[in-house]
Amino acid sequence: MEPRWQHQFRVIMLGDSTVGKSSLLRRYTEGIFLDAINQTVGVDFYVQFVELEPGLRVKLQFWDTAGQERFRSVTRSYYRNSAGGMLLFDLTNRTSFESVRRWHREVTDTLQPSRLVFLLVGHKSDLVGQRRVARREAEKLAASLGVQYVETSAKDATNVVQAFQMLTLAIYQALQSGRLSPTGAWDGVKSRVPLPIQHKAGEQEKEEEKKKCSC
Repeated sequence: MEPRWQHQFRVIMLGDSTVGKSSLLRRYTEGIFLDAINQTVGVDFYVQFVELEPGLRVKLQFWDTAGQERFRSVTRSYYRNSAGGMLLFDLTNRTSFESVRRWHREVTDTLQPSRLVFLLVGHKSDLVGQRRVARREAEKLAASLGVQYVETSAKDATNVVQAFQMLTLAIYQALQSGRLSPTGAWDGVKSRVPLPIQHKAGEQEKEEEKKKCSC
């Protein structure tokens, strides 16, 4: 019998080919690391459960997308039904870092006016001597995109659980604040408990505007 959950979030893994999306997911969902993993063809599917706090259980459904350009039309079709996106780059591959803005822009342009909650992940942090992207530079990119940043390694499991916990919590907080507003026809979020009244976020923004007003 499937464990009971209060919320279900769909998360899409984004980034160039070979940045380690599948390796990171396998480490998180199965607790294993494989040196050689076949490149994803199209989209692979994974499931994991996480307890954000006592009594608050979230079912995560992951779409592991192919990074190759020839599969881009396939992966685009999955953007609209995702609540979160994990943006990966390889810390030893400068080109994959430079591709992050393109991935982010492609998803946001496809979803307008809807939003996706992103987390920027610098992967393969165990390869210290081969590093080509400085932490400060990656943090600056994350700040410009308005997202959090974390460095991970599927090989030694550094920050793997923490990364997925960060993204899950960010999605949950977006739901609570009303920044994410699920509809019945949208599969990015499913809830078995009532969600907060969504007008609160708008009221909060109005209050902030009043505070800024000098009149």
